[in-house]
Amino acid sequence: MSQIKHFTKGFFKENPILVLILGTCPTLATTSSAINGIGMGLATTFVLIGSNVVISLIAKLIPDKVRIPAYVVVIATFVTIVDLLMQAYVPSLYKQLGIFIPLIVVNCIVLGRAEAFANKNKVLPSFFDGLGMGLGFAMALGILGSIRELLGAGSIMSIKLIEGDGMLVFILAPGAFIALGYLIAIINRLRKA
Repeated sequence: MSQIKHFTKGFFKENPILVLILGTCPTLATTSSAINGIGMGLATTFVLIGSNVVISLIAKLIPDKVRIPAYVVVIATFVTIVDLLMQAYVPSLYKQLGIFIPLIVVNCIVLGRAEAFANKNKVLPSFFDGLGMGLGFAMALGILGSIRELLGAGSIMSIKLIEGDGMLVFILAPGAFIALGYLIAIINRLRKA
């Protein structure tokens, strides 16, 4: 039962983007389309799960003085794995996401979960925490990417739904801020209702 609690808190109660407002750099930069948002979210989910599990396993072995650098090495290992896998199997998505895949290493969501949860808990709860937080992140990026793509290009996942060109501002950086701001406001309103 407690694993379900660890899994579900990443979706609404502690969603990294919509509630905690963490990881806004990749959120704003990679959500110009639904595919890009979901791809970035799933890549981060893989890194969160892997690093949470490994850090949970080795936390007692790491001296306190080198805790954070050790976590960064573990996270960087999983980022390298996801980077190489994406480059090999989804090169078009890899090309779209560019530098933001290697930057998962310094994403505060991943390091924050390692420090706040994985180093204090056992493997199974750490796995579900990484899975829940990662899928919550992917959900938020997918929703934001869908909104921006729909308003900016009239399509979702490159399927044309609205005739015309759309509003270019939503594909650009200002549109990311506008869409994210409204999405956070809606989530806050729903959480208070």
